[in-house]
Amino acid sequence: MTDVHLSVVDEDTLDTILASDVEFSGTMVFKEPMMIKGRVSGSITTESDLHIDEKAVIEADLTARNVTVRGTLKGNITASGRVELFATCRMDGDVQAAEVTMEPGCRFNGICSMTGSGDAPRA
Repeated sequence: MTDVHLSVVDEDTLDTILASDVEFSGTMVFKEPMMIKGRVSGSITTESDLHIDEKAVIEADLTARNVTVRGTLKGNITASGRVELFATCRMDGDVQAAEVTMEPGCRFNGICSMTGSGDAPRA
């Protein structure tokens, strides 16, 4: 078995970072890639990428293109692209995505459904 090594996102490439001292409750909708370092509860929807930092605590269902999780997530992920669960990730919820990568050491409790890229013809 090959070891999985995921790359950490460069924060300088992101338009929006929700700082560690921010707590948000409700429905969050955005269009550009975002990183969450604080606490969020409710629901999160984007057509772009969502990055959950190591100390973030999220209690929400997520819909996004790509999702990286390094922190704590209690909720389901629906991604049209890729979901990456880092070794520091603690996730309780289901994942549905085209592709899922789990780094050794992550804790994932839920059901994982990989839908494939959608680009390849099916037999």
